[in-house]
Amino acid sequence: MIDLFVIKVGGNVIDNPKLLEEFLRNFAAIKGKKILIHGGGKIATRMGDKLGIESKYVNGRRITDAETIDVVTMVYGGLVNKQLVAKLQANGCNAIGMTGADANIIPAVKRPVKEIDYGFVGDINTEDVQGTSLKALLEANLVPVFAPLTHDGKGQMLNTNADTIASSLAIALSKFYNVRLIYCFEKKGVLHSPDDDNSVITLIDRMIYEELKADNVLTDGILPKLENAFAAIESGVAEVLIGHADDVQSNTTDTVAGTLIR
Repeated sequence: MIDLFVIKVGGNVIDNPKLLEEFLRNFAAIKGKKILIHGGGKIATRMGDKLGIESKYVNGRRITDAETIDVVTMVYGGLVNKQLVAKLQANGCNAIGMTGADANIIPAVKRPVKEIDYGFVGDINTEDVQGTSLKALLEANLVPVFAPLTHDGKGQMLNTNADTIASSLAIALSKFYNVRLIYCFEKKGVLHSPDDDNSVITLIDRMIYEELKADNVLTDGILPKLENAFAAIESGVAEVLIGHADDVQSNTTDTVAGTLIR
């Protein structure tokens, strides 16, 4: 039986007030222990533009220079995180906003410079995640809401991929709970045909995954999520589910609407 849901909501939902309102109402209604991880990239970009700070990307990844880490810390850890917490409280969900620096839950290291200098971006060693401290919050019936920020233990905040944070938290907490990690985004799941939103592949195991890759069924965008999913399962997470944000409540039951990965 699953007794903890670690749920990551994508930026396209965060950026759409109507979708976000519905998602938060459904998330609040989920019974039992749960954690939410969010992004907010477009909001950070808009705020940077207002402040005259240009957003720079390489291969779709944000370059987090000294000015940008201040912007994303303000936007992710402040504006977006606290708005989500306030909206969850309005829905009767006793949420607590967090970054990886709070209670030292997620220490990280600044990504080494190789071909590209990504700046103040954090890489997580899952063994360093403080699962025991997070468990104490869950046992106190609080609902942690994590911004995509970690820290280096020396006073520096680090911008960190929200999918990776979700996977790392799920792995750390799998020592204490049977965890289902859920990635919520704007698609109904992993699609057999990218142009057909109803072509959901309902179950993927390692063998099916390798067959789908060999047949070039999977798009570049979904491959990282699936690779993260299998890494989580191989590290102790019971199940991973990829599905539409609208289905988050049903996807915490035995009757799932997305793609279940085992």
